Amino acid sequence: MDDYPLLNVFWTMMWFFLWIMWLFLLFKVISDIFRDHEMGGWGKAGWLIFCILLPYLGVLVYVIARGKGMSRRDAKQAKDAEARFQEYIRQTAGTQAAAGGPSASDELARLADLKTKGAISEEEFQQAKAKVLA
Repeated sequence: MDDYPLLNVFWTMMWFFLWIMWLFLLFKVISDIFRDHEMGGWGKAGWLIFCILLPYLGVLVYVIARGKGMSRRDAKQAKDAEARFQEYIRQTAGTQAAAGGPSASDELARLADLKTKGAISEEEFQQAKAKVLA
């Protein structure tokens, strides 16, 4: 253990983690290049070649030149994902938020209550239930 002091272990670990962070940044830049719909094919090819041939310089220049757009695209993607998730929840829960009406489960509970009270027959209940679930 005398031939590799603790400070050298620290520096080795630091450089290793910096290298891993740089790899994450490289993949982030490459995914952003392909995600940008405003950039043309030749622009994407140029940035990709620049980032592959001169990786450290290419990533640094890309972040400086297009970093603001990169963050805007990230925010837009997160906002779109949240909107899709909320829409999925609305569809799954059966709510009719746009119409402002009751949910399917509320409507089924109301129909079951009407059937129990004798206000509607079994046949009417089944027809109304099929309509609500459609």
